[in-house]
Amino acid sequence: MSATTRVFVARLAGTAVFDPLGDQVGRVRDVVVLLRPKGAPRAVGLVVEVPGRRRVFLPLTRVTSIDAGQVISTGLVNMRRFEQRAMETLAVSELLDRTVQFVDGSGSATVEDLSIEKQRTGDWLVNQLFVRRHTTPNALGIRRRGDAFVVEIGAVTGLAGTPETQGAARLLAAYDDLKPADLADVLHDLGDTRRLEVATALDNERLADVLEELPEDDQVAILSGLDTDRAADVLEAMQPDDAADLLHELPQEQAAELLELMEPEEARDVRRLLAYGEDTAGGLMTTEPVILGPETTIATALAQIRRKDVPPALAAMVFVVRPPLETPTGRFLGIVHFQKLLREPPHVSVGSVLDSDIEWVRPDAPLGRVTRLLAAYDLLALPVLDDEKRLLGAISVDDVLDHMLPDDWRETDDESEETSLGTQTPASSAFPVRRGGHRG
Repeated sequence: MSATTRVFVARLAGTAVFDPLGDQVGRVRDVVVLLRPKGAPRAVGLVVEVPGRRRVFLPLTRVTSIDAGQVISTGLVNMRRFEQRAMETLAVSELLDRTVQFVDGSGSATVEDLSIEKQRTGDWLVNQLFVRRHTTPNALGIRRRGDAFVVEIGAVTGLAGTPETQGAARLLAAYDDLKPADLADVLHDLGDTRRLEVATALDNERLADVLEELPEDDQVAILSGLDTDRAADVLEAMQPDDAADLLHELPQEQAAELLELMEPEEARDVRRLLAYGEDTAGGLMTTEPVILGPETTIATALAQIRRKDVPPALAAMVFVVRPPLETPTGRFLGIVHFQKLLREPPHVSVGSVLDSDIEWVRPDAPLGRVTRLLAAYDLLALPVLDDEKRLLGAISVDDVLDHMLPDDWRETDDESEETSLGTQTPASSAFPVRRGGHRG
């Protein structure tokens, strides 16, 4: 074992995990601890994210070194997806930002980090907490930032209790590098109360991105747990088609209230989408693809599809129309593929390099027709036009996949995925997969 026997878990999150040969297996996302009525909590393993966004359990007994920003394992990794048991607590997800009381009666503090230390017996125990003391407002009502310091685990109580309200700043700092889909996986694995606490701490744009990646039940629970003004702001930040899908799942009165609170321009697009069936082109489309006039230069078109808020599938092409450029637009002229934009001089207008022979659908077209056209012509997006050939929106391939996959696709373990992961990490084939749980 490395000389390093004490580790602070917030710093451990995101650390690369390697096998003995030096090949990276994954990254640490959390530490599993057992909170005990008597004695210090015991750390039993790491939650490691491996290729395929799968989270697996790595027992600390199979960790040979934690040092210099890396974790070295024995190479024996059970590739069964991690499932948290009732007696287990996730240190980063559930203990950071928890309020504890000082045993000496001197007040309370917030946990900002905790350390685990290896004992002579080989066990890893939580022995210290890095906390920030709570302060009271002064005469002017201003609350001074409390002092931060390290205390022994026995100097506080409440770590194992049920928190009334828990912040999420430290957890979000540890997961700051995660993509929305990965952060959605983290939220999905949390309990209902903790999930809402973490979601509430996200800014509107980040929360909107994460909501779009969550199962419908989680979306409804989070949105319903926010105050109505905040919920309306988050809906405005979502893609109109995703916002419409979410409103479809809410009670009619609640959906109507949120629509009234949204900005009129944002609500208008969502109302239009709500008028279509969920499994029709109109219900699947987004009203915000990249739309340009024919006189726009290729340089401007490339700048438009580089915008961070444009999903990759919609960035694959620009839709060229007569004014107005907001949906429903003027007459649809055609599209220009991303690769075509790269091959032409930047000063050339998009109208001169149009592909006008593009398949399209009406808003009442069924899902089956949409999928056949996308597959037959190798398209990433498909225009939706009305009878007057005005562009109403576009359907991206990822929206179609979301509707075709089963509701529980995020939670379904696929046997072929386990096999492929096994070929990527020598450890997986050396350690058998057990169907009864995630422990080896």
